[in-house]
Order: sequence, then structure tokens, then C-alpha cells
Amino acid sequence: MTKLRLAIVRQKYRPDGGAERFISRALEALDSEQLDLNIITRSWQGTPNPAWHLHICNPAKFGRVSRERGFAHAARACWEREKFDIVQSHERIAGCDIFRAGDGVHRVWLEQRARIVSPWQRLSASLSPYHRYVLQAEAEMFNAASLKAVICNSEMVKQDILRHFTLDASKIHVIHNAIDSQRFQPATDAQRYAIRQQLTLPQDATVMIYVGSGFERKGLKAAIEALAHSDRYLVVVGQDKQLSRYQQLANQLNCLDRLRFVGVQQDVQPYYHAADALLLPTLYDPFPNVVLEAMACGLAVITSTGCGGAEFIQAGQEGFVCDALDIKALNDAIVATPALSQNSAMGEAARRRIEPFGPQRLAQSLTSLYQQVLKSS
Repeated sequence: MTKLRLAIVRQKYRPDGGAERFISRALEALDSEQLDLNIITRSWQGTPNPAWHLHICNPAKFGRVSRERGFAHAARACWEREKFDIVQSHERIAGCDIFRAGDGVHRVWLEQRARIVSPWQRLSASLSPYHRYVLQAEAEMFNAASLKAVICNSEMVKQDILRHFTLDASKIHVIHNAIDSQRFQPATDAQRYAIRQQLTLPQDATVMIYVGSGFERKGLKAAIEALAHSDRYLVVVGQDKQLSRYQQLANQLNCLDRLRFVGVQQDVQPYYHAADALLLPTLYDPFPNVVLEAMACGLAVITSTGCGGAEFIQAGQEGFVCDALDIKALNDAIVATPALSQNSAMGEAARRRIEPFGPQRLAQSLTSLYQQVLKSS
């Protein structure tokens, strides 16, 4: 049997990125005798599997638009030259067979961002050559005759695409991210005790965890404002150039002493183990892996209507869902979420919810999609 030559396109591969974790989990699950796996990328951080073939496309770049356009041209030239059986792009590049909408719909993100920025910033975004390029590239890609399928990691993104583009709904496939629930496990009492001691968190406190870099989009401001009017603690995992602004906000709201900023962590699991719930009032997030990881660790999740992960949450069962900017509703949810030591029912329900979504399920969904795409070629 001839091997299926699959190419996956991702401009910059960062091991800690959500799209990259989808790619690596999918590729590891798919890595088999029948597949010849190729990655088209500008740069790869970390150690790729030696069985994967890397195609480095790193043309000169002079700013953001040049970077995007240059990589798109180089990647397309690479896949046309190599004549792969299937090209699955994680970037907005017209001509791919499958597009994975891991970043959602750019227009929807701009609409959500407009809710929190100044009129000047809104005007600047509407005139920005970069945003104009992305919107145009996205439209060209969705309208390309060669596009056979779109992978969404949430129903929310599927609806966003159908609302903004004239794409046949049968081409859109919701394939949720995989979570290894054997690797991500609820904390033992000893693990929780040790990490709380390390972070100087009171053992009897109710602790929230926030995980994500890019604090504006992921809603850290709203998380701090909602937390300020409670007695809860917050562990912040991630980085942002404006870190000091968030520390100042917490200081003004008299809750800085209840926050722990720990930066980016290669292994987030110990920090989940310090917490009782995930707090992620993200403005727009197709389906962050951190929601699955937290649920696998037995944490309730408080998130927003703009998060694809919200479709895994029933209010009061696995957590709570509210508007990203509704500080009162967020505060109510924070106060209503008990410490695991007092009541672990929500955390247990959260873990049960994600248990079916293992790497094998992802591999089977992708394999059947690839067979479908090959038949339609």
C-alpha cells in the first residue's frame, strides 16, 4: 500500500502553542505505516519526531504583512512542487485541501476586540495593512475552489464561518482537540499541599488558575476585576509585554497579595494541582487546550461565551459560562465555585466530560476525514 503523503502547514512552530499541541497530538496519534508526514514551516522550536519530514520555508521578511505574504507564497510553492496527496494548512493560505481554523475567524476576533479598545485603536485596526491582509487572505482561502474541508475545534467557530462566508456546511467538520487524561490527572493531597507551599498559597484558600499568554485577548483584566471582590486567590501562568499593567491593576484593587504571577511554564500540571478551578474569561478563543487540561485535572471551569470550550460546560455542573466583560457574573461564578476540599462534584463532572476525547478519537476523526478528502479529489 502506498503511503499517504500528508503536509501540515504552520508558519512558526512553538511547543507551547495551542495549534502546535493539536498538531503534535494529531501527528503522534496518526504516525503509522500508512502515513508520510511532512511539516511546512518557517521555523521549528523543539525536537521534531525524526520520522517527520521538515520543509523549512523562511523567506526574507520586512514587517508583518511581508512575513505573512512571503510565507504563504513559499509554502504554496513547496506543496505545489512536492505534489502532496493532502495539504492541511493551519495558516490562512488559499489553495490548501484542508484548513484548520484553529485561530477562529479573524473578523469575529476584531469585533470582540473592538469591545475593549479605544475608538482610536478601533480606527487604527480598521486601517491596519496587517488586519486588511489577514481578512483578505481568509476570504480568498474560504472561497477557493480547491478547499475540500475545514476543521473547527468548536461548534462556535463553525457558526462563525457559516455566518461570514458562503461555505457549504457539509465541508465544515467539528473535530475537538485531544486530551491525554492519563497524563493530566487530578492532584493528590500531597501534590496539592507541596505546590501550594511552594507558591505561598494558604492550604485552606479557594484558588483559581488562569493560563494563557496574550493577557488582553485571554481576559486577565476581567479576571482580576472579578476576583478582587472575593477572597479567592489567582495563579497566573503565561506572559505578556504589559505584565506590569496587570500587576498595577491588582495593586489598585487591593488584591495583588492574592495573585501569583509565575510566567510561562513548560509543564503546567503542577500549577493546575494548586488550583480549585480554571478562570478564563477570554474575549475570543476557538477552544483553548487549557480548558481540556484543567478539566482532566478535575477542575471546574469558569469561561466566556466567546470561548469554544464553553460548549463543554453546563452551568453549575462542570463550571460556569458568562460574557467575557460581565464582571458581576464572573464574580458570582467565582464565589459559587467551591474549594475541591469542600466539594469536588464539579471537578469530577469536568473530568468525566473530557474523558472520551483522547488522542485515538482525534486520530480516527482525522483519518476518516482524510479518506473522505482523497475520495473527493
